[in-house]
Amino acid sequence: MITDDIAVFKAAVTPMCPLAGLDFGDKTIGVAISDRLHSVASPTDTIRRKKFTLDAEALLKLLASREVSGIVLGLPRNMDGTEGPRCQKTRAFARNLGQLTDLPITFWDERLSSVAADRAMLEADMSRAKRAEKIDQVAAGVILQGALDRLRNL
Repeated sequence: MITDDIAVFKAAVTPMCPLAGLDFGDKTIGVAISDRLHSVASPTDTIRRKKFTLDAEALLKLLASREVSGIVLGLPRNMDGTEGPRCQKTRAFARNLGQLTDLPITFWDERLSSVAADRAMLEADMSRAKRAEKIDQVAAGVILQGALDRLRNL
């Protein structure tokens, strides 16, 4: 099930099972996983993209090992709120992934998530090399935390 409606997503996920946040990019997929209470998102992994089947296999294996019950995929809208080619790629990835898993998938507006992630890592005094290595998973954490905060208020 793929939905833009986060309330529909909330009804579809299994309570007391973690959720995953994904920052989908051309070269990597940043992954963050929530706690079982859906309060805190923790950056966990970065998957280096090769081709869809290998990417999906690695991702689904990781999500299964963490007992994830739903996926929040960052949707890279333009600053004016419209959807461009990057959104189309993200939605296509979701459609293809949705054919391989029964996990519910929803989208979360990820505008400025990488900026927020980079700022947080700068404040943590992380080196440039470490920031480059961790940016995608920290951005996934920002995406997932935004969705978790919204879910808590539904």
